[in-house]
Amino acid sequence: MDYETILKNDLYAAMRANDTLRKRVIRLLMSSIELAEVAKGSKLTDSEFIALVQKEIKTKNDTIADAEKANRPEMVREQQAEIKVLEAYLPQQLSEAELVQLAEEVIQETGATSPKDMGKVLKVLIPKLAGRATNQDASRVVKECLTKLS
Repeated sequence: MDYETILKNDLYAAMRANDTLRKRVIRLLMSSIELAEVAKGSKLTDSEFIALVQKEIKTKNDTIADAEKANRPEMVREQQAEIKVLEAYLPQQLSEAELVQLAEEVIQETGATSPKDMGKVLKVLIPKLAGRATNQDASRVVKECLTKLS
């Protein structure tokens, strides 16, 4: 099933269950998808859909940081709940060990030997992740692995 069908089915299920949080988040996501498709001029690919969901999650995390600074615990809880709904549309995330293993394989593949080669490694690693880990996590793991080598 494609992401549009999944979202529509989930929206109908949330409407039947009277789950206002899920309804709101799914509608927000569908709206973001529609805007991205209009801007692109065609339907989003699965990788573009995953990137869009990750962008929405990043926005929610930024809002959480701002809400914590402003001492707004109710907003923090609401944003965290929305993130949980959005994460359901991402592929299964890699464990830390799997990410380290993949990073080490790419480091050997590229012949990287020091943290200076980090960009070269990330250029190969990030497409292999395909939404199963954040770029921030990938960067952190690659840096740790390269630091151990040097």
